[in-house]
Amino acid sequence: MAYHPARLIMAAGRGVLIAPRCTEGRVMDIERDVARHYTHGSLEGAILGALASTGKDVDHLDTADLSAADEFHLGWLAQTVELAKQLDLSPGMTVLDIGAGIGGPARYFAKAHGCRVTGIDLTDEFVQVAESLTRRCGLADQVNFQTGSGLALPYDSETFDVATLIHVGMNIADKATLFGEARRVLKWGGRFGVYDIMRASPDPLPYPMPWAHTAETSFVETPETYRQLLTAAGFEIAKERDRSAFALQLGREMRENAERNGVPPLGLHTLMGPATKERLANVMDALQRGLIAPVEIIAVKMK
Repeated sequence: MAYHPARLIMAAGRGVLIAPRCTEGRVMDIERDVARHYTHGSLEGAILGALASTGKDVDHLDTADLSAADEFHLGWLAQTVELAKQLDLSPGMTVLDIGAGIGGPARYFAKAHGCRVTGIDLTDEFVQVAESLTRRCGLADQVNFQTGSGLALPYDSETFDVATLIHVGMNIADKATLFGEARRVLKWGGRFGVYDIMRASPDPLPYPMPWAHTAETSFVETPETYRQLLTAAGFEIAKERDRSAFALQLGREMRENAERNGVPPLGLHTLMGPATKERLANVMDALQRGLIAPVEIIAVKMK
């Protein structure tokens, strides 16, 4: 039987929301399938080739050169900028980006705010590309990446000032463990910035989506479920914003620009390949129809 994360139960007499958890074997299967979904095979070459075609010196890049491809979430770089503001990032802060992809937000946090950033991701290729691009941007002394799971973070307790989760929870069934791990590695009073696509309607979603080819590796939950599981994990919700209108407006502007000027050499199509058009069309259609919403939650680790 497939795991259904939305089937939640109330612990008897305690009013505590508990999500049924996958078996260890099922978790490993999901993580393997998720990593396979994102693996490109020759991603670094595709990115560098696209940049070289525009005259960029690929050995000496600026983070802005990469933003069309390394901000793999609705709202793109503009949303990363906004999330950093909501988290009150400042120089010297230690930040953990869970599900860091090829490192766009991590590099932005380091360059724009002077943070020391650690990124972790399931997909080996993403981690390798993230490390290479970070060196080419001259940020290797501030940003590092490693392969690993958000369900078993390989860091000591109370290590980071801030943690982020940017369009990652849709691939993770056991959000209770995920949030518990985020809380564990945060210092007391540390902030957890969650920016995920969440369910706004019970109607079925169209697939493929950017994060999943089928529903088997897609675990989109409601904002209420996020709130309850974050609170149960020991967080206090400080802020919450639905970013649908923001993402739709930016999406329209990007589409109109592509219609006027053509598809740029570097973009999300570089990561997703031939399936890009269908996946982006499905996610924007679901957003327009109110089936999903990109929601930003700032939570604080409480004692």
